[in-house]
Amino acid sequence: MFMGMSKKDLSRRKTNLKSRLEELEVKARMDPLKRNKELHYEIEQIKKKIAEEE
Repeated sequence: MFMGMSKKDLSRRKTNLKSRLEELEVKARMDPLKRNKELHYEIEQIKKKIAEEE
């Protein structure tokens, strides 16, 4: 899926995804009723991307 990317690029991408996930999870804790569906959807997508890379 990520052909042509170096190990450094892959690790940087994974780190960026994890930091973005942490930021969004803080916002999600403020929204326990899941009224902001886009936020929760984005969290799911980032978790899937991280799982794919591992």
